[in-house]
Amino acid sequence: MAYAQVHSCTVLGIKAPAVTVEVHLANGLPQFALVGLADTEVREARERVRSAILNSGLEFPTNKRIIVNLAPADLPKESGRFDLAIAVGILVASEQLDPQAVQQHVFAGELSLSGELRPVRGALAMALGMQQHQPALAWVLPPHSAEEAALLPDAKVYRAQHLKNVVHAFALPGQPAPTDGENSGWDRVEAAWQSALTGNEVVPDLQDVKGQAGPKRALEIAAAGGHSVLMVGPPGSGKSMLAQRLAGLLPALSQQQALESAAMLSLSGQFQPSRWAKPAYRHPHHSATMAALVGGGAPPRPGEISLAHHGLLFLDELPEFSRLALEALREPLENGHITLSRARHQAEFPAQFQLIAAMNPCPCGYLGSSQPACRCAPEHVARYQSKLSGPLLDRMDMLVHVPAMPTELLMQAPAGESSAVVQQRCQQAHRRAIDNRGVSNHRLTPAQLQDLKIETAAEQLLQQQAARHGWSGRAVHRVLRVAQTIADLAPTDQIEKAHMVQAMHFRASLKK
Repeated sequence: MAYAQVHSCTVLGIKAPAVTVEVHLANGLPQFALVGLADTEVREARERVRSAILNSGLEFPTNKRIIVNLAPADLPKESGRFDLAIAVGILVASEQLDPQAVQQHVFAGELSLSGELRPVRGALAMALGMQQHQPALAWVLPPHSAEEAALLPDAKVYRAQHLKNVVHAFALPGQPAPTDGENSGWDRVEAAWQSALTGNEVVPDLQDVKGQAGPKRALEIAAAGGHSVLMVGPPGSGKSMLAQRLAGLLPALSQQQALESAAMLSLSGQFQPSRWAKPAYRHPHHSATMAALVGGGAPPRPGEISLAHHGLLFLDELPEFSRLALEALREPLENGHITLSRARHQAEFPAQFQLIAAMNPCPCGYLGSSQPACRCAPEHVARYQSKLSGPLLDRMDMLVHVPAMPTELLMQAPAGESSAVVQQRCQQAHRRAIDNRGVSNHRLTPAQLQDLKIETAAEQLLQQQAARHGWSGRAVHRVLRVAQTIADLAPTDQIEKAHMVQAMHFRASLKK
């Protein structure tokens, strides 16, 4: 047989388009041609595949003209994920493997020169995308990549450590395999996500924060409703400590959310099995570029907002980020996704992240404090705060002032509630929102906001304050969402005046 087809897959954004690896062996001058809009990494597969086949004790058709086509031809291909599929295609075309058995599997993996299989980036994202088109096909993947793909329920995944193991599994009937006896490097990887859910991880506890009852309450509301938070306070007041402990208050992810979050991390090669089903926590430095935050490159790669999908994105020293990077957050905060357009293709990444940011009120950090006193001129304060545009501040659900703690209170304050106790309340409020309205409160649509049960006095108070402060329609909607979360924490079916007052308290402006 001089022709073979092998199933493989690539990654384009969050999608996983299927790729058919076609191999044709023809008479003529020896040549190894690879076509199909292949990137440099893919073209280099010719040397890796040749060495891997020969070093595995297999026959490489050196006297043939080898043509490998990666179809469709107009789809960009990158990385070394096609090495295994190309090697299998050559072995099928040279009648060393069973073509019928190969057709029932999808192959992806990078080959070393010795034939060892190396993991590839985005294994879970590929399996998640291919399940929608060809769910009946089984996967053949290297170690680590196979464990990722096996997190997908009902996925049939085989782990191969060496090219010899693949040849042993797909050998023609009656043909001697290149390995003797048991094929120890080949095994079925079962769905490990059920047992992975029971893993424990030590996270910073809210009990470590002394005092700060107001900011702690704000974190509880934010965790229960998924609201974005901007914390403002002097240096050393505990803003970073509070932000780090918010991750331990977030409600548990559903199975679908855990899969989507893990798939995004898998695209960047940062997925860790120990973090399965736990909300992502991303903390980029303020020197991060716009492309690092929202994604970019050619082909486009996910940024921090997508890696924090269904998780937490903490931006410390918010005004120190570049203006372009901060303004790029406006649309994802509103829509929950980011679309990156390039000249040759377009990629869309999910970005349903919870933003928590921290900043000082002025360049020196002590605006409003008596000890030490602020030494910034008014124009310096205005210039510093103007780094955050009005539209970006309007998209923040809650603005929390974190005051400095007196030394005597810091040393003598009793321990507060633990993260486990607060998380239980957040989980109950989150479940209440899902059961009653189908979504977390921060995702409530304008139509759903119209159907909320609001006490007459609470509604009148909201109208008065909105007119007094000139709040936009977006700001009013965000107050309603926060008020509904406070009502769910109560728990009550109606937004009362006390709930509305507390929600409006978090629409305070920056100190001037």
